[in-house]
Amino acid sequence: MANYDEIGAFRLKNQGGFVVKMDFLFGKDSTNLHRINGSGKNITLGCSETKDPGEYGVHDGDVCTIHADVVAGKDKAGKSYFIYREGNSNTAEFTISGTTLDNELGFNGINAG
Repeated sequence: MANYDEIGAFRLKNQGGFVVKMDFLFGKDSTNLHRINGSGKNITLGCSETKDPGEYGVHDGDVCTIHADVVAGKDKAGKSYFIYREGNSNTAEFTISGTTLDNELGFNGINAG
C-alpha cells in the first residue's frame, strides 16, 4: 500500500457559482473506492464545511478522499488520498471553484489542527 498521510476530517470550501455537497470515496486501497454520501448539507458560495468521514461509514484505516457533489453540475473527486484515522486531528482541506459544468477541485494541504 502507498504511504498516505493520516487524517481525521475533510474540509471543503466552495468558491464556485453553484451549490455543492460533500461526499467521500473510500476503500482498502485507492484502486477500488466506493462512494458514500455525507450529510447532504448544501455548501453555498463562500461557505465551507468540515466533516469526519467516520460519521458516514468510512472505517478506521481506510484509504479515502473527498467527492464534491455539484448540484445540477459536474461532480469532482479528490486526486489526493489519505488514511482515515478515527480521532486524528489532521484535516485535509480542499477548495472547489468555477461553474456547474466547468469546475476544479484543489487540495490546499493538511491542517494539523
